[in-house]
Amino acid sequence: MRIRPIAFLNAAAAIVFAGALATSVLRTTPVAAAPAPPPAAIETAAPDQTAPQTPQPGYIGGEACATCHEGFEASIKATKHGQAKDPRTPWAAQGCETCHGPGEAHASDPEKIKPRQFDKISAKAVTDTCATCHNRGPHALWKGSQHEARNVSCVTCHSVHQPKSDRSQLKAVSQQQTCMSCHRDKVAKLDRSGHMPVREGKMECASCHNPHGTTNVRLLKTGNTINEACATCHTEKRGPFLFEHGGISGDSCATCHDPHGSNNDRMLVAKLPFLCQRCHNFTRHPSTIYDNKVAKSNNHFYSRSCVTCHSAIHGSNHPGGSRFTRQ
Repeated sequence: MRIRPIAFLNAAAAIVFAGALATSVLRTTPVAAAPAPPPAAIETAAPDQTAPQTPQPGYIGGEACATCHEGFEASIKATKHGQAKDPRTPWAAQGCETCHGPGEAHASDPEKIKPRQFDKISAKAVTDTCATCHNRGPHALWKGSQHEARNVSCVTCHSVHQPKSDRSQLKAVSQQQTCMSCHRDKVAKLDRSGHMPVREGKMECASCHNPHGTTNVRLLKTGNTINEACATCHTEKRGPFLFEHGGISGDSCATCHDPHGSNNDRMLVAKLPFLCQRCHNFTRHPSTIYDNKVAKSNNHFYSRSCVTCHSAIHGSNHPGGSRFTRQ
Protein backbone atom coordinates (compact mmCIF):
# COMPACT_ATOMS: atom_id res chain seq x y z
CA MET A 1 0.00 0.00 0.00
CA ARG A 2 1.21 3.49 -0.67
CA ILE A 3 1.26 5.91 2.29
CA ARG A 4 0.18 9.43 1.59
CA PRO A 5 2.66 12.16 2.54
CA ILE A 6 0.22 13.87 4.88
CA ALA A 7 -0.34 10.63 6.82
CA PHE A 8 3.40 10.07 7.14
CA LEU A 9 3.91 13.54 8.64
CA ASN A 10 1.09 13.05 11.12
CA ALA A 11 2.58 9.73 12.28
CA ALA A 12 6.00 11.31 12.79
CA ALA A 13 4.55 14.18 14.81
CA ALA A 14 2.71 11.72 17.02
CA ILE A 15 5.91 9.80 17.75
CA VAL A 16 7.80 13.01 18.71
CA PHE A 17 4.96 14.14 20.98
CA ALA A 18 4.86 10.77 22.73
CA GLY A 19 8.62 10.87 23.38
CA ALA A 20 8.44 14.36 24.88
CA LEU A 21 5.53 13.35 27.09
CA ALA A 22 7.44 10.31 28.39
CA THR A 23 10.49 12.46 29.17
CA SER A 24 8.36 14.96 31.08
CA VAL A 25 6.78 12.21 33.13
CA LEU A 26 10.16 10.74 34.02
CA ARG A 27 11.48 14.14 35.14
CA THR A 28 8.50 14.87 37.37
CA THR A 29 8.29 11.42 38.93
CA PRO A 30 9.91 11.55 42.41
CA VAL A 31 12.85 9.22 43.01
CA ALA A 32 12.70 7.11 46.10
CA ALA A 33 15.24 8.26 48.74
CA ALA A 34 17.97 5.85 49.72
CA PRO A 35 17.37 4.21 53.09
CA ALA A 36 19.25 5.79 56.01
CA PRO A 37 22.22 3.78 57.22
CA PRO A 38 21.81 1.99 60.54
CA PRO A 39 23.26 3.64 63.68
CA ALA A 40 26.14 1.16 63.76
CA ALA A 41 27.25 2.25 60.29
CA ILE A 42 27.20 5.91 61.33
CA GLU A 43 29.43 5.25 64.32
CA THR A 44 31.89 3.35 62.15
CA ALA A 45 32.11 6.18 59.60
CA ALA A 46 32.76 8.89 62.21
CA PRO A 47 35.12 7.64 64.93
CA ASP A 48 35.53 9.57 68.14
CA GLN A 49 38.10 12.35 67.68
CA THR A 50 38.31 13.27 71.37
CA ALA A 51 40.74 10.47 72.24
CA PRO A 52 44.18 9.55 70.87
CA GLN A 53 44.31 7.16 67.98
CA THR A 54 44.76 3.42 68.51
CA PRO A 55 48.41 2.80 69.41
CA GLN A 56 50.55 1.38 66.64
CA PRO A 57 52.86 -1.61 67.16
CA GLY A 58 55.50 -0.66 69.72
CA TYR A 59 53.31 2.05 71.27
CA ILE A 60 51.27 1.68 74.44
CA GLY A 61 49.33 4.97 74.51
CA GLY A 62 49.41 8.01 76.76
CA GLU A 63 47.02 6.51 79.30
CA ALA A 64 49.53 3.74 80.02
CA CYS A 65 52.31 6.28 80.53
CA ALA A 66 50.21 8.10 83.14
CA THR A 67 50.09 5.02 85.37
CA CYS A 68 53.72 5.66 86.37
CA HIS A 69 54.36 9.27 85.35
CA GLU A 70 51.70 10.93 87.47
CA GLY A 71 50.92 14.56 86.84
CA PHE A 72 52.43 14.73 83.38
CA GLU A 73 49.18 13.86 81.64
CA ALA A 74 47.33 16.65 83.44
CA SER A 75 50.07 19.15 82.63
CA ILE A 76 50.14 18.29 78.93
CA LYS A 77 46.35 18.44 78.62
CA ALA A 78 46.40 21.95 80.06
CA THR A 79 48.39 23.15 77.03
CA LYS A 80 47.81 23.22 73.28
CA HIS A 81 49.87 20.06 72.90
CA GLY A 82 47.16 18.14 74.74
CA GLN A 83 44.13 19.21 72.67
CA ALA A 84 43.02 15.84 71.31
CA LYS A 85 40.29 17.37 69.15
CA ASP A 86 42.94 19.09 67.06
CA PRO A 87 44.48 16.45 64.76
CA ARG A 88 47.71 18.47 64.57
CA THR A 89 48.57 18.06 68.26
CA PRO A 90 50.75 15.30 69.77
CA TRP A 91 47.91 14.04 71.97
CA ALA A 92 45.72 13.46 68.91
CA ALA A 93 48.42 11.19 67.45
CA GLN A 94 50.20 8.89 69.90
CA GLY A 95 50.00 10.99 73.06
CA CYS A 96 53.21 11.09 75.07
CA GLU A 97 54.92 8.79 72.57
CA THR A 98 54.48 11.28 69.75
CA CYS A 99 57.46 13.18 71.16
CA HIS A 100 59.12 10.67 73.49
CA GLY A 101 59.06 7.72 71.08
CA PRO A 102 57.53 4.22 71.38
CA GLY A 103 57.12 3.18 75.00
CA GLU A 104 56.49 -0.55 74.85
CA ALA A 105 60.13 -1.48 75.42
CA HIS A 106 60.45 1.07 78.23
CA ALA A 107 57.32 -0.30 79.91
CA SER A 108 58.74 -3.82 79.84
CA ASP A 109 62.09 -2.76 81.32
CA PRO A 110 61.86 0.77 82.83
CA GLU A 111 65.33 0.69 84.40
CA LYS A 112 67.41 -0.19 81.36
CA ILE A 113 65.38 1.21 78.48
CA LYS A 114 64.50 4.89 78.59
CA PRO A 115 62.31 6.91 76.23
CA ARG A 116 63.53 10.07 74.55
CA GLN A 117 64.51 12.48 77.36
CA PHE A 118 64.85 16.01 76.07
CA ASP A 119 67.08 17.21 78.88
CA LYS A 120 69.64 14.49 78.10
CA ILE A 121 69.81 14.44 74.31
CA SER A 122 71.66 16.80 72.00
CA ALA A 123 70.28 20.17 70.91
CA LYS A 124 70.02 18.91 67.34
CA ALA A 125 67.97 15.88 68.41
CA VAL A 126 65.62 18.14 70.36
CA THR A 127 65.21 20.48 67.40
CA ASP A 128 64.60 17.62 64.99
CA THR A 129 61.78 16.34 67.19
CA CYS A 130 60.06 19.69 67.64
CA ALA A 131 60.57 20.66 64.01
CA THR A 132 58.40 17.77 62.84
CA CYS A 133 55.46 20.06 63.69
CA HIS A 134 56.93 23.51 64.33
CA ASN A 135 58.45 24.12 60.91
CA ARG A 136 56.32 26.90 59.47
CA GLY A 137 55.62 30.56 60.17
CA PRO A 138 58.02 32.10 62.71
CA HIS A 139 59.84 28.76 63.13
CA ALA A 140 60.61 28.21 59.46
CA LEU A 141 64.12 29.72 59.60
CA TRP A 142 65.42 28.01 62.71
CA LYS A 143 67.87 25.84 60.77
CA GLY A 144 71.08 27.82 60.40
CA SER A 145 69.97 30.66 62.68
CA GLN A 146 72.28 32.28 65.23
CA HIS A 147 70.65 30.46 68.12
CA GLU A 148 70.73 27.08 66.40
CA ALA A 149 74.41 27.56 65.53
CA ARG A 150 75.17 28.14 69.23
CA ASN A 151 73.56 24.85 70.35
CA VAL A 152 70.44 26.52 71.69
CA SER A 153 67.51 24.11 71.55
CA CYS A 154 63.77 24.46 71.99
CA VAL A 155 63.89 23.26 75.61
CA THR A 156 66.44 25.96 76.44
CA CYS A 157 63.59 28.46 76.49
CA HIS A 158 60.37 26.38 76.41
CA SER A 159 58.92 23.79 78.78
CA VAL A 160 56.12 21.52 77.59
CA HIS A 161 55.16 20.10 80.99
CA GLN A 162 56.03 22.90 83.42
CA PRO A 163 55.74 26.30 81.71
CA LYS A 164 55.77 29.36 83.94
CA SER A 165 54.50 31.95 81.47
CA ASP A 166 50.96 32.45 80.25
CA ARG A 167 52.11 32.47 76.61
CA SER A 168 54.49 30.39 74.51
CA GLN A 169 55.13 27.87 77.32
CA LEU A 170 58.30 29.64 78.44
CA LYS A 171 60.45 28.34 81.28
CA ALA A 172 60.55 31.82 82.82
CA VAL A 173 57.66 34.01 83.90
CA SER A 174 58.14 36.54 81.09
CA GLN A 175 59.88 36.79 77.77
CA GLN A 176 62.27 39.35 79.21
CA GLN A 177 63.44 36.95 81.92
CA THR A 178 63.84 34.19 79.34
CA CYS A 179 66.14 36.33 77.21
CA MET A 180 68.00 37.48 80.33
CA SER A 181 69.36 33.98 80.90
CA CYS A 182 71.83 34.62 78.05
CA HIS A 183 71.63 38.27 77.02
CA ARG A 184 72.36 39.78 80.41
CA ASP A 185 74.15 42.83 78.99
CA LYS A 186 71.12 43.80 76.87
CA VAL A 187 68.51 43.23 79.57
CA ALA A 188 70.58 45.14 82.13
CA LYS A 189 70.24 48.25 79.98
CA LEU A 190 66.48 48.17 80.40
CA ASP A 191 66.82 49.38 83.98
CA ARG A 192 68.68 52.53 83.08
CA SER A 193 67.06 55.80 83.98
CA GLY A 194 66.00 56.81 80.49
CA HIS A 195 62.67 56.09 78.82
CA MET A 196 62.37 52.39 77.92
CA PRO A 197 59.15 50.96 76.39
CA VAL A 198 60.12 47.36 77.24
CA ARG A 199 60.45 48.14 80.93
CA GLU A 200 57.15 50.00 80.78
CA GLY A 201 55.37 46.97 79.31
CA LYS A 202 54.67 48.57 75.92
CA MET A 203 57.05 46.26 74.03
CA GLU A 204 58.92 43.02 74.48
CA CYS A 205 62.02 41.48 72.94
CA ALA A 206 59.97 39.74 70.25
CA SER A 207 58.54 43.09 69.13
CA CYS A 208 61.79 43.63 67.21
CA HIS A 209 63.46 40.20 67.16
CA ASN A 210 62.42 36.73 66.03
CA PRO A 211 64.43 34.33 68.21
CA HIS A 212 63.64 31.41 65.88
CA GLY A 213 65.60 32.85 62.97
CA THR A 214 65.42 35.48 60.23
CA THR A 215 67.18 36.35 57.00
CA ASN A 216 68.59 39.67 58.22
CA VAL A 217 70.96 41.02 60.86
CA ARG A 218 70.48 40.57 64.62
CA LEU A 219 67.40 38.34 64.18
CA LEU A 220 65.25 41.36 63.34
CA LYS A 221 61.65 40.60 62.46
CA THR A 222 61.26 43.30 59.80
CA GLY A 223 63.45 44.62 57.03
CA ASN A 224 67.03 43.85 56.13
CA THR A 225 68.72 46.62 58.13
CA ILE A 226 68.42 48.23 61.56
CA ASN A 227 66.99 51.35 59.95
CA GLU A 228 64.16 49.42 58.32
CA ALA A 229 63.31 47.74 61.61
CA CYS A 230 63.20 51.07 63.47
CA ALA A 231 61.11 52.67 60.73
CA THR A 232 58.26 50.23 61.30
CA CYS A 233 57.35 52.37 64.33
CA HIS A 234 59.26 55.62 63.77
CA THR A 235 57.87 56.27 60.30
CA GLU A 236 58.50 60.02 60.45
CA LYS A 237 62.24 59.32 60.60
CA ARG A 238 62.23 57.00 57.60
CA GLY A 239 62.55 59.43 54.72
CA PRO A 240 63.65 59.57 51.98
CA PHE A 241 64.93 63.09 52.58
CA LEU A 242 66.31 65.69 50.23
CA PHE A 243 69.22 66.04 52.66
CA GLU A 244 70.07 62.92 54.63
CA HIS A 245 72.17 62.83 57.75
CA GLY A 246 75.23 60.74 56.94
CA GLY A 247 75.28 59.07 60.34
CA ILE A 248 71.84 57.62 59.63
CA SER A 249 71.94 56.72 55.95
CA GLY A 250 75.53 55.51 56.03
CA ASP A 251 75.41 53.63 59.34
CA SER A 252 72.24 52.98 61.30
CA CYS A 253 69.97 54.39 63.97
CA ALA A 254 72.13 52.54 66.52
CA THR A 255 75.00 54.92 65.73
CA CYS A 256 73.34 57.50 67.97
CA HIS A 257 70.65 55.52 69.83
CA ASP A 258 70.87 52.44 72.02
CA PRO A 259 67.61 50.54 71.44
CA HIS A 260 68.03 48.49 74.63
CA GLY A 261 68.21 51.44 77.01
CA SER A 262 70.23 54.49 77.95
CA ASN A 263 70.75 56.98 80.77
CA ASN A 264 70.50 59.83 78.26
CA ASP A 265 67.55 61.58 76.68
CA ARG A 266 66.06 59.90 73.62
CA MET A 267 68.05 56.75 74.36
CA LEU A 268 71.22 58.38 73.00
CA VAL A 269 74.48 56.52 73.40
CA ALA A 270 76.15 59.68 74.76
CA LYS A 271 75.12 63.09 76.01
CA LEU A 272 74.95 66.14 73.81
CA PRO A 273 77.09 67.81 72.57
CA PHE A 274 79.59 64.96 73.09
CA LEU A 275 77.60 62.68 70.79
CA CYS A 276 77.73 65.10 67.87
CA GLN A 277 81.39 65.89 68.45
CA ARG A 278 82.31 62.28 67.83
CA CYS A 279 81.95 63.03 64.13
CA HIS A 280 81.71 66.83 63.86
CA ASN A 281 85.10 67.75 65.31
CA PHE A 282 86.35 70.02 62.52
CA THR A 283 83.63 72.60 61.98
CA ARG A 284 83.23 76.33 62.35
CA HIS A 285 81.97 75.61 65.83
CA PRO A 286 84.58 74.90 68.53
CA SER A 287 85.74 71.33 68.30
CA THR A 288 85.49 70.68 72.03
CA ILE A 289 83.50 72.11 74.90
CA TYR A 290 86.77 72.85 76.70
CA ASP A 291 87.67 75.38 74.04
CA ASN A 292 88.23 78.88 75.44
CA LYS A 293 85.62 80.43 73.15
CA VAL A 294 82.94 78.07 74.32
CA ALA A 295 83.89 78.37 77.96
CA LYS A 296 83.09 82.11 77.88
CA SER A 297 79.65 81.57 76.31
CA ASN A 298 78.54 78.14 77.38
CA ASN A 299 75.00 78.39 76.03
CA HIS A 300 75.82 75.35 73.88
CA PHE A 301 75.85 73.21 77.03
CA TYR A 302 72.23 73.65 77.98
CA SER A 303 68.86 72.39 76.82
CA ARG A 304 69.07 70.30 73.65
CA SER A 305 72.56 71.50 72.79
CA CYS A 306 73.30 71.01 69.07
CA VAL A 307 69.74 70.08 68.16
CA THR A 308 68.46 73.34 69.53
CA CYS A 309 69.46 74.78 66.15
CA HIS A 310 69.92 71.63 64.09
CA SER A 311 66.48 70.23 64.94
CA ALA A 312 65.95 68.33 61.67
CA ILE A 313 68.82 66.06 62.58
CA HIS A 314 67.36 62.93 60.93
CA GLY A 315 67.03 64.63 57.55
CA SER A 316 65.44 67.59 55.84
CA ASN A 317 63.30 68.15 52.76
CA HIS A 318 63.66 71.93 52.86
CA PRO A 319 65.63 73.47 49.96
CA GLY A 320 67.89 75.18 52.50
CA GLY A 321 68.11 72.24 54.86
CA SER A 322 71.60 71.06 54.09
CA ARG A 323 72.63 71.86 57.67
CA PHE A 324 69.46 70.37 59.15
CA THR A 325 68.60 73.65 60.84
CA ARG A 326 65.15 74.90 61.79
CA GLN A 327 63.24 76.39 58.83
